[in-house]
Amino acid sequence: MSADKTHINPDNIVYRKGVGLMILNADRQVWVGQRRHTGNVIGGADAWQMPQGGIDGTETPWQAALREMKEEIGTINIRLIAESKDWISYDFPEELHTTLWGGRFFGQTQKWFLVEFLGNDSEINIDTRHPEFVDWRWVDAPQLPDLIVAFKQDLYHKILEEFKDYLQV
Repeated sequence: MSADKTHINPDNIVYRKGVGLMILNADRQVWVGQRRHTGNVIGGADAWQMPQGGIDGTETPWQAALREMKEEIGTINIRLIAESKDWISYDFPEELHTTLWGGRFFGQTQKWFLVEFLGNDSEINIDTRHPEFVDWRWVDAPQLPDLIVAFKQDLYHKILEEFKDYLQV
């Protein structure tokens, strides 16, 4: 698949291409951040998620993942453990499909990376140039689907299944 910013599936539905990171600490817990600017439509103050974002220009998925991690949590002190075999897609709910990115995308298709965080918690800085999170914490992997907004829960179940051999879930 090319590194352009969109992907059209066989049904001609356009998805924004992106990446996501499941970051594990030494205790095999997963990093999640509480979203800033969530609003009522996508979960309000209770919306937590793993770092993710779009692929810019000619970036490879891994380059985009490193950039997104640095932009969102201020560090890339990690070791790659695994990469999702396939791109994993999810659809936006109708109320978001028509507003996000000018209504150009029906959802996102993402390449996910499982990484080990090698640093100390003090290296994590969510007060970045363009902050996306207001808080963060480490959680047990099985908690993830309950923390994410409803329309991404299936995505998170797929990610857990993809990386289950590494998570001891």
